[in-house]
Amino acid sequence: MFRYQILIEYLGTNFMGWQVQKKGKTIQGLLQDKISKLLKEKIILLGSGRTDTGVHAIEQSAHFDCINQIKEFNRFLKSINHFLNNKDIEIIKIKKRSNKFHSRFSAKKRIYKYIILNRLARPSLQFGRVWFVIKKLDIKNIKKGAKILEGIHDFSAYRSSKCSAKSPKRRLDYVKVKKMQETIIIRFQSKSFLQQQVRGMVGCLKYLAEGKWNIKKFKHVLVSKKRDLCAPPAPPEGLYLEKVIY
Repeated sequence: MFRYQILIEYLGTNFMGWQVQKKGKTIQGLLQDKISKLLKEKIILLGSGRTDTGVHAIEQSAHFDCINQIKEFNRFLKSINHFLNNKDIEIIKIKKRSNKFHSRFSAKKRIYKYIILNRLARPSLQFGRVWFVIKKLDIKNIKKGAKILEGIHDFSAYRSSKCSAKSPKRRLDYVKVKKMQETIIIRFQSKSFLQQQVRGMVGCLKYLAEGKWNIKKFKHVLVSKKRDLCAPPAPPEGLYLEKVIY
């Protein structure tokens, strides 16, 4: 058997997330089907992690095993992307890997970014790819909140009720905040994240930035570990899996 890693870019708007489900179109399901047809054998694709409904990826990572060796990577990419034409998915790279490599368990770090468009006019070119917020956000308060989130914490307040992770404790290596004109970009790096953790944190940062909460309240929600105290999670359209580091 031969093992290959693929890096995938996708727009998650029209998908029910990454993972195969009984009903609904998923990225994993579509890719498995197309790669299986191309290689003429049943392929099981394993991703670095799930992305929820509507979440995008700049560089999702996944691997698969196959009986026949893929010798021409450029030909494979051209062929598979032809099958994926107009599906909002592209495979951007393929790599040969040893059988010890695992797209999920070998990952050392994951980077997500969240994009907020903060202006009066609704987006047209960026529609479905950013969180559109009209009310002026205080970038200084976002940065203050970001610093509080860094480090090791119990992130129960931000996790989805459907999250199956055994422990709610995670280490956030950093939360970087950058503003470019009307766009606010927030990057998060950790070895792993809880389900909806990033969207929960961004929702709380927004409450802090628009003055609904002060720093004391923001800290209280984090240490409370109570999901019902969390601000409404940020919508999925502004969230991107940016990179998986091995």
